[in-house]
Amino acid sequence: MTTASGSREVAAPRGRVWRALAVLEPYCAVCDVSYVVDGAAAGPGTRFVCVPGRLGEDEQPRAGAPRGEIVEWEPERVVATRLQLTPETWTTRIELADGAGGGTLVTITLTHEPVRVRLADRLSRTAMQRVVQRTVDGELDKLPAHVEQVTAD
Repeated sequence: MTTASGSREVAAPRGRVWRALAVLEPYCAVCDVSYVVDGAAAGPGTRFVCVPGRLGEDEQPRAGAPRGEIVEWEPERVVATRLQLTPETWTTRIELADGAGGGTLVTITLTHEPVRVRLADRLSRTAMQRVVQRTVDGELDKLPAHVEQVTAD
């Protein structure tokens, strides 16, 4: 298992940041990813499928598309998702806290876990640590764009 974390402050109130990061919209233009959510509820146990690009109105995700689940949900505080890919599982935990001047401090923790640990995985642990940290840093860099997509409070 490999884990990386990072924090960044966003100049927006916590409620707006929550809507930008925790609420699964059908399409995220920042990430260019479509989400298909099972049911309408949001919270622990909510399942979803994510696919690159924008799905057409009647288009369904392809077979084998990554499947995820919300595994932790404390409104305006914490959301965590687990995304199942064939050879690995990625868990993303987003924590929100009050920042300076009405802003929001966002902490993202990403964990990568191979489904089966092989010798090659052990040998490439340093490389995987870099990949996971770069992914966290990239997600932190996208925070302002995510928040801009959400209308102001």
